[in-house]
Amino acid sequence: MDDSLLKRFSVSMEGSLLRKFDQLVTQRGYSNRSEAVRDLVREAILEQTWEENDELIAGTILLFYNHHQRNLLEEMTNIQHDMHDLIMATTHFHLNQESCLELIVVQGKAGEVRELSNRLTSLKGVDFGDFTVAPVEKI
Repeated sequence: MDDSLLKRFSVSMEGSLLRKFDQLVTQRGYSNRSEAVRDLVREAILEQTWEENDELIAGTILLFYNHHQRNLLEEMTNIQHDMHDLIMATTHFHLNQESCLELIVVQGKAGEVRELSNRLTSLKGVDFGDFTVAPVEKI
């Protein structure tokens, strides 16, 4: 079977679910349902891949935090130094007198990068943390 050729298959779903899906297709700017389904399948495969600890991934860790939180900056720095081999770059933004945003670009084994993200986002004083990930190898 040639993996580069498009394959056709059908999907059945309730009308209400299809209407919601069509709204999603429109909101995200897809030209058709097939493009949206392909992205959803890639995302599902990526989530499974993310669970496989040895898979090589790249992504970002986004942190919003209060820089006045006692010991937070020291703890963040220590964690990043402990796991420096996973960090490709960091960018720091001052949003206002209290709030900062830090963007950390990461690459490494999924399990190790997940641990780094969890350690940073769970720190007291981090108001919001988000982790985005993509496989280094094409799905």
